[in-house]
Amino acid sequence: MKTGRQPVLAAALSAVWVAGLGAQFPLTLEQAVRQAVERYPAVRASAERANAAAAAINLARTAYLPQVTTVAQINRATTNNVYGMLLQQSVISPISGPPVRDNRASNVFGSAAGFLVSWEPFDFGFRKAGVDAAAATRRRADAATQNTKFEAGASAADAYLTVLAAEQQLLAAEAGVARAKVLYDEIRALSEAGLRPGADEARGRAEVAVAENQRIQSAQAARIANISLAERVGAGGELTLSSGRLLSAAPGEVEGAQSAHPAAKEEAAAIEEIQARERALDRSFFPKFSVEGTTFARGTGAHPDFSILGGAHGLAPTFYNWGLGFTATFNLTDTKILAERKKLEAANERAERAKLDLVNQSLDAARKRAQAMLDGARLIERNVPVQLEAARAAERQASARYRAGLGALADVAEAQRLLTNAEIDNALARLGVWRGMLAMAIAQGDLEGFLKAAR
Repeated sequence: MKTGRQPVLAAALSAVWVAGLGAQFPLTLEQAVRQAVERYPAVRASAERANAAAAAINLARTAYLPQVTTVAQINRATTNNVYGMLLQQSVISPISGPPVRDNRASNVFGSAAGFLVSWEPFDFGFRKAGVDAAAATRRRADAATQNTKFEAGASAADAYLTVLAAEQQLLAAEAGVARAKVLYDEIRALSEAGLRPGADEARGRAEVAVAENQRIQSAQAARIANISLAERVGAGGELTLSSGRLLSAAPGEVEGAQSAHPAAKEEAAAIEEIQARERALDRSFFPKFSVEGTTFARGTGAHPDFSILGGAHGLAPTFYNWGLGFTATFNLTDTKILAERKKLEAANERAERAKLDLVNQSLDAARKRAQAMLDGARLIERNVPVQLEAARAAERQASARYRAGLGALADVAEAQRLLTNAEIDNALARLGVWRGMLAMAIAQGDLEGFLKAAR
């Protein structure tokens, strides 16, 4: 097979595994992390929020475009009009023409069509500030997406190590069951030959049951851990893992990128978003200038002398007008509103800065805890072989003394349980170092060096 085709084949096999078709291929730690990052629902939700923020930038840019409004209308109404002012409202329809002396029930057709273009030639940077605020929102959404991806990958890596640990504990428990059964078979043969009392046979059967219960509990823990990992990587069935180097000695040091943690980047982006909104507020307290052009036409079935044309007169616009103008508007009440909004955003910025301080403080503590965890795990890894060898020697000696009639069955049972626990500790010791390295990678905000070391 050509080397260039290997990544294509690996991708195809991974796709088959994800779809659940055919035989399952062993899942590596790196595959679990990548697929969790790509498929975990929380990541997809965060990515869509980033897409929405990107669309909001284009929406903000539409403020530079001129506003074009058209209208067309046909109506049938009475022609009674009165003299005097009417304050602005949205219920009573406006009417034009001279006032009448008395009410009449006669009615005519009316029509209108119009076209209005309005554009702000300058705005003292208000529209640009709006676009910048939308861009800052997108940067925050992107940072949140990256942090969610990192958390999904870290969670998958931790779940992967948990599955491996549970499987190793299950293997040790199964070995304990096998030893207990061998011992029980020997005791039963000796009891049937009259060389050991029946109580020893009952005790041996009880030890088999105890070992079997431990195996069942270990199998249960392994199954639950496997389900948790499948949930994170988006798989529907039970997973088979390819441990790679994770069951061998861990490297002394792991290279990691020297950059800010994704959680800190997200919080820093939140502060930048608030600052962008504050700059937009600074550009809000200015008059609004608009260049406007309009053309419209109207038609009516009534004359100013109150005579009515009748028929279809007024259905089509017959009189037109056009106009050009320059409008300046300024809301005098905005001063107080903008001042309070600035206070609101300033308080939000102080809150986000406090959260950033908390994040940095938590990350610093997490790095120290991870280092302590890793140092302790390395010490345990060096000490466990001594524990395992001593437990094996104790089990051999206790078994030999019992067969020679010089020891009690309780000593053998205790030695076997001690050996099973030592085998479990031995299996978990190396994984403990890897788990400490993972904790350090999570605290530093970079999983790449850890994944490279585990290949």
